[in-house]
Amino acid sequence: MNIPARGQGSDNRPYFFLSYAHTPAWGSGGADPDHWVRVLFTDLCDHIMALTDLPAGAAGFMDREMRSGDGWPEKLSENLAACRVFVPLFSTRYFTSEMCGKEWYAFHERILRARNTGAGDVPAIVPAMWTHVDYGQLPDSVRHIHFDQATYGHRYATHGIYGLIKLKRLRDEYEEIVLDLAQRIVRVAHDSPLPPSRPRPYESTPSAFKPRGEGPRRIHLTVAAPTRDGIPEHRDKRPYGEDAQDWNPYHSESTRPLPAHAEELIRSLDYRITISSFDDEDPGGQDDDDEPANAAGDDIEKAPPGRPGILLVDRWALTDAERRERLRKFDLGARPWISAIVPWNRSDLQCHSEEGKQLAVELERTLPLILDRGRRTDCRMAVNGVPSLKAFTDVLPTVVAHTTRQYLKHAVAHPPAGPHVPRPRLMGPTHPPLPEAGDDNGGEA
Repeated sequence: MNIPARGQGSDNRPYFFLSYAHTPAWGSGGADPDHWVRVLFTDLCDHIMALTDLPAGAAGFMDREMRSGDGWPEKLSENLAACRVFVPLFSTRYFTSEMCGKEWYAFHERILRARNTGAGDVPAIVPAMWTHVDYGQLPDSVRHIHFDQATYGHRYATHGIYGLIKLKRLRDEYEEIVLDLAQRIVRVAHDSPLPPSRPRPYESTPSAFKPRGEGPRRIHLTVAAPTRDGIPEHRDKRPYGEDAQDWNPYHSESTRPLPAHAEELIRSLDYRITISSFDDEDPGGQDDDDEPANAAGDDIEKAPPGRPGILLVDRWALTDAERRERLRKFDLGARPWISAIVPWNRSDLQCHSEEGKQLAVELERTLPLILDRGRRTDCRMAVNGVPSLKAFTDVLPTVVAHTTRQYLKHAVAHPPAGPHVPRPRLMGPTHPPLPEAGDDNGGEA
């Protein structure tokens, strides 16, 4: 294993952030319900200190000693933004924890930011199984992470680390697994360094896991942008590619197309997302099992409900008269669960030119309904113009949440086939009351 050489250890950020689901206290004994998680954390830190030349206290981070009055959200956010490796302890409780979902989202956002700057895939999430979890229990937002339960053998897959640490006869296996996990943490931190980032406010961080009891959440992203061959000759070609989905308005900040970045962010919110180009596909975004929707520009009011949708629109798409007319018709029939985001790079000088200002006015004429709806919500910036990639990353979860709420509020329900069964009601007694003692109908003589 490659260990960082001595003398290169000026970076004293925590090697790992241990993310775990807090177990509620119960009973009157007052024992710490997360005692064994603390034991695991201590053992990992001991190994990492032996494997590196870190100073005391820099091996890992766990929130066990924090309280609400100790700047807890700030400390949590700071360590998520600085740690080198994220170690989630998988369990059934983990994926129903809003706190764990926030931690996952904040760290995964760091990975996406690094990928956007050309770092490639950074495997900085190293999961461990605390208790047995079937693959089918994993949310969609985490299934892209390599998680092989058979890595450490049958007993680990059956009992998880919790079972190994609790059963004395399996203590040797526990020690071996924890040492191997510590070595993996150090190796990943050294071989695939993840740059630190600015702490993300904890309170406004969305959860990567859907609430308990929700079924699969679906959303469709439609990209209304021209291709490199479909823009005016004087327009800067760097933001464009051969397809609308190659559009990268923040090319000075990111090497990846914006739709690809949006797809990963939305998937990390535990949504199943599909993407289409406005010029090629149905902007209503129907599933394969939905009724076929009308093509873009048809009478969209007659189309089936589909699913929540977001229109990602480039103002320069309006330079094409036919596309502009189709967008206008789309706006006329847009349901309340169709939202828009208008990326508008503040460092793109052509966006501030006279033509750019005219296109902003033209967008208001083309999509008045969708833009007005957006301004009457907390998604104002999304429709007024998103000036940077960071701003886009911050506003996208808000737009997704708003769009989903509107869909649940307005979409038509489809009850199962069969006869209508009336709602059950509580009725009065079905038998006459029993006679009281002493009456003429059966009381005592």
